[in-house]
Amino acid sequence: MSYASDMKKELTLIEINKSEEFLSELSALIKMIGVLTISNGKLSMSLQTENASIARRIFSLIKHFYDVHINISVRKKLKLKKNNVYICRLDDRVKEILTDLYILNDNYTLNANIEEKLIDSEEKKRAYLRGAFLAGGSVNNPRTSRYHLEIFSQYAEHNKALNDLLNSYDLNARSLERKKGFIVYIKESEKIAEFISIVGAYQALFQFEDERIVRDINNSVNRMQNCDLANINKTINASAKQLEDINIIQERLGLENLDDKLRVVAEVRLQNPESPLKEIAELIEDGKLSKSGLNHRLRKIAKIAQQLREETYEK
Repeated sequence: MSYASDMKKELTLIEINKSEEFLSELSALIKMIGVLTISNGKLSMSLQTENASIARRIFSLIKHFYDVHINISVRKKLKLKKNNVYICRLDDRVKEILTDLYILNDNYTLNANIEEKLIDSEEKKRAYLRGAFLAGGSVNNPRTSRYHLEIFSQYAEHNKALNDLLNSYDLNARSLERKKGFIVYIKESEKIAEFISIVGAYQALFQFEDERIVRDINNSVNRMQNCDLANINKTINASAKQLEDINIIQERLGLENLDDKLRVVAEVRLQNPESPLKEIAELIEDGKLSKSGLNHRLRKIAKIAQQLREETYEK
């Protein structure tokens, strides 16, 4: 299974009790994947999911709080992966349940917002987000090249309410419109880890943090290697330029005609073409020459070489 599927399975195994927080979870699930139909004046509801664990969770939550019969059926998708689709169908007390969960108004209109009574405590907030993620959430495996968690909703008002609820935890969530609805998403790895903790998927959190640590270490090692390589290339290029300048002076002027201090630097550099400046400085004047002093002399040598190039060009 994917990382997201493992996380959802863990969430569906959270033990249900009589606490009202689980009504908040059920409300989010039904609002996001429930489909209502009216036949002969009778209201029915079906909930479809490709995740067997989520289907069992919906069944368990409804049976736990409401004494109603639920029909369960399974069918194959006809397109793409042809996964199983699990359908929970409810024909009795539908309006009563949906009204009780603040999903349906008395006039049979949908309450697209999140009712305050469903999120008026810390436990209810976490439960509602848990239900929303189970119904429409996805998260990238932390091993992949980018971090991304999102929750899909069909309604703009509900999407905004989810965005506000997530940001009540300072998760830096943002919204985006899609062709068939809206998503609220989180990009930062630390914030995704916080969300996973908030909804109670602690095993998924441990895996996420382990993978994130390994990934961050690998990235740090790569950055260090790239930095070392860049420094090596810089040193090689600088050395090649210094040798080129010294060779021009040697050919056209003669090193013996240089100031003694410059001549010594030029000779030592010719004898040690691959050595870094620190080692060159240590070889000159019994190590008394500083790196900055050496650079000053090399700049003078470069200036003399440039003058010789310009003289040749003028001729």
